[in-house]
Amino acid sequence: QKVSVEVLDHLEHLALVDFRDSEGVERLQKAIQFADQLHEVNTDGVEPMDSVLEDRWCLYLREDDVTEGNCTKDLLENAREKVEEYFVAPPGTDFLTKV
Repeated sequence: QKVSVEVLDHLEHLALVDFRDSEGVERLQKAIQFADQLHEVNTDGVEPMDSVLEDRWCLYLREDDVTEGNCTKDLLENAREKVEEYFVAPPGTDFLTKV
């Protein structure tokens, strides 16, 4: 099945994957073949149980009530090594973690 350049560009943007090399194209073709199998299943009268579309279902979220905080100083007391308000990561990593 041939995929248009526009669709390919859109998929790359959504998936943050480069489909321009042979490995990427092969991966995309396998995904399309897998998804095509869904057309063989009779789903007449079956309501979807889940959706990736945000506007399809109302998401029920709890209130995000902050009950604790402003404890940077207390947290940094647990650090073996720190730089300003950052934990220093163990050797072998190249990043700092800010509290």
